[in-house]
Parts: sequence; C-alpha cells; structure tokens
Amino acid sequence: MRKLKWLISPVVLWLSLFLIVPMLIVLVMSFMQRDTLGNVVYSFSLEGYVTFWDSLYLGIYWDTIVLSVLTTLICLLVSYPLAYYIAGASPRVQNWGLILITVPFWINFLIRTYAWVLLLRTQGIVNSLLLHFGWIDEPLQMLYTKGAVLLGMVYNFIPFMVLPLYVAIEQIDKRQLEAASDLGASSWKAFWHITLPQSKAGIMTGSVLVFVSTAGMFVVTDILGGSKSSMISNIIQSQFLGARNWPFGSALSVIFILTSLVLIMLFNRVMQSRHERLKEGSS
Repeated sequence: MRKLKWLISPVVLWLSLFLIVPMLIVLVMSFMQRDTLGNVVYSFSLEGYVTFWDSLYLGIYWDTIVLSVLTTLICLLVSYPLAYYIAGASPRVQNWGLILITVPFWINFLIRTYAWVLLLRTQGIVNSLLLHFGWIDEPLQMLYTKGAVLLGMVYNFIPFMVLPLYVAIEQIDKRQLEAASDLGASSWKAFWHITLPQSKAGIMTGSVLVFVSTAGMFVVTDILGGSKSSMISNIIQSQFLGARNWPFGSALSVIFILTSLVLIMLFNRVMQSRHERLKEGSS
C-alpha cells in the first residue's frame, strides 16, 4: 500500500499544481471586480455572472454548445464505421489504418487549419475547380462561415473519436458474435445487442474528448470563421488578453466548465439507460 502511494504521489502532485490549483484561482477570480484600468479589485462581486446573461453572450454561448454537439455527432457518425472496419480488418490493414488516422498529428495544427483557407477561399482550389467545370457562375462564399468552422472542427478532431472507438471495438470478444450467429441472430442484431453496447466506453471517451476540445477551441474559429463567427472560447481569450477583464473571463470559464460537466453527465446517463435497455431486451 505504501509503494502504491509513492507511485501515485507524482500524479496527485501534478494534478494539484497544474489543474486543481489553477481552477480554484479561476473560481475565486470570477467573484472579483475590475477597475477602469483593468486591474483586479479583490472585492466580492457577481458582476461577471450578471454580465453573462446579456443577450450577446447568451447567443454566443448557445452557438458554442450547438457547434460542439454537432461536431461531436458528426465525428461519431463518421468515425464509428471507420473504427468498426479497422477493428475487424487484418493486422496489416489495421496498422495502415491507424497510421493514416494519426498522420494529421504529424503536421502542425495551425498549418492544417490554414490549409483549409487555401481550399475554401474565394480564389481557392474548390472554387477554382467548380468554376473550371462550369458548375457555378461565380465563386461561393465558403470561408468565414459557420459551415467552414464546423468543417475545420470535424477534420481536426475526428482522430480523437476514431482511436477510442477502435480500442473499444477491438477488445470485444469475437466469440460472442459467433455465438449470436449460431443462435440465428442477424448481423444487425448482433451489432445492436453486442457490439454497440460493449463499445459504450469508446463512445463516451471519444465524445467527451471531441466535445470539450471543440468547445474550448478558438484558433479554428479565428482562422476559418473570422469576425462573423465567434465562440465562448474566443470571448474568454479576449477578456484575458485584450479587454483585461479577468473576473468576467473567469466567470465565463466557470460557467463553461459547469455546463460541460452537466452535459457530460446527462450523456452518460442516456448511454447508461440505453445500455440497460439493450441488456433487458437481449435477456
């Protein structure tokens, strides 16, 4: 037991110094005030939380939630068939599939995002091809739109969904599928009652990773969305670095963390109830 404490003590120390303590500082800062020069006044105030209820910030916050949920759903719908195929393929195909999925990580994140600017801008590759084949008469406005931001988010975070799904599906005991087939179950029923419930951990892990990463991402929004698209992460960044309103930025951070926790808990509850219904249906 003593050896176990020594082994986990570096992890506990790391989490305490670089996760728990900063979060506590942000929580305390959210109840402070700001003077006219941007300095923090250490006096209790709910001004940051009151300001959040302004229609402007509520609209941006709602757009952030919608975009994050859409990105998570699209990544899940695209990644599950891919992860399912890779998990059931030969070892050689599995190796090449995993390599191709991780290839984007070999390239700098900013370079990958700016590449979409070259593709989607008015004089970009996509518009040039569409004009060349005569499918459009004038360039389409694809860059600096919410659709461009959604596309950039899905592209950048699909690997975060595929890899957990692959691990979960690959660990499923294939003998259960063989037994279901011997008992007369169709491939769809075997998938619905065996593969899907047992890949719940991968779905949860991938969904949390994509949702949290999307909601906290401001680089993609700045590059592909421009001034026409903004997320709560952009507002938090501007409050800390530009407006120097640290109490308001901290309040937005606390609200975002609490909202994310609630949504993750609700999603886990839905997945758990779905898993229980499938077990009852198969018994």
